[in-house]
Amino acid sequence: MKGSWMKGTKVSGKAAAAVKRAPSLGRTLIAFAFLALFVASGFAQTGGKLVTLKVGATPIPHGDLLQLVKPDLEAQGIKLEIVELTDYVTPNILLAEKQLDANFFQHLPYLNDFCADRKLQLESAGQVFVAPLGLYSRKYKKLEDIPAGSVITLPNDPTNEARALILLENKGLIKINPKAGLKATIRDIAENPKRIVFREIEAPQLPRTLDDAAAAIINGTWAMQSGFIPARDSLILEGAESPYANIVAVRKGDANDPRVVALVKALQTQKVKDYLISKYNGSFVPAF
Repeated sequence: MKGSWMKGTKVSGKAAAAVKRAPSLGRTLIAFAFLALFVASGFAQTGGKLVTLKVGATPIPHGDLLQLVKPDLEAQGIKLEIVELTDYVTPNILLAEKQLDANFFQHLPYLNDFCADRKLQLESAGQVFVAPLGLYSRKYKKLEDIPAGSVITLPNDPTNEARALILLENKGLIKINPKAGLKATIRDIAENPKRIVFREIEAPQLPRTLDDAAAAIINGTWAMQSGFIPARDSLILEGAESPYANIVAVRKGDANDPRVVALVKALQTQKVKDYLISKYNGSFVPAF
């Protein structure tokens, strides 16, 4: 919490006296409580200017949802600045480097793996929706139609590669070594009766492989961005019970920042739920 937020903010004489009389820790807690109250009431302003919250996000549906709630946050005194990003690495790096206040593009297992690999201190501030992973093809209409020996592309990041393989195992195409669990890679495939060739590709590039590959396993965000409607166009699709809900991520300790709390609250409303259902034809599933 930045001390400058409170500078120039007027409180009642009794409130000011209470803050002054309180012990050091008590003063901090009271000041934080007043700040939270001002944010919730739409008075989180300094010198008549809105407090800025800078959030990095992939375009669909994350960026769309941020645009949807932007007026709601402005009414609370928060100027939402949306930074559009198109990969799965930059958003967390920028957040860790304090170039962003939050990001919105990933699920918690991915965040945890990324932080472990890069020694970053990031955490979830709240979950919003599931973007089901699906299998797509420009050549075949059903999973059973894919010929033996075909090429299927899938995400190359550890979390989503395992997620993709588990989806294919659940649909009967392969069997994975049970010891691999949520860390499975193509090297853990124990049975592959159709001799499918799996190629690991960066997630944003997967739709481009469909001109050559028989099929590709693509996250809902990139599928939508490429013109697919997951609920309609996928050959197979994760169920709504998927544990991979997309989250708002922040630096450790910032989940209670009043600006972040206001953002998460705005994203977990019936308004957002209705928008997800109507705008995307059920292809993104609310997770709140």
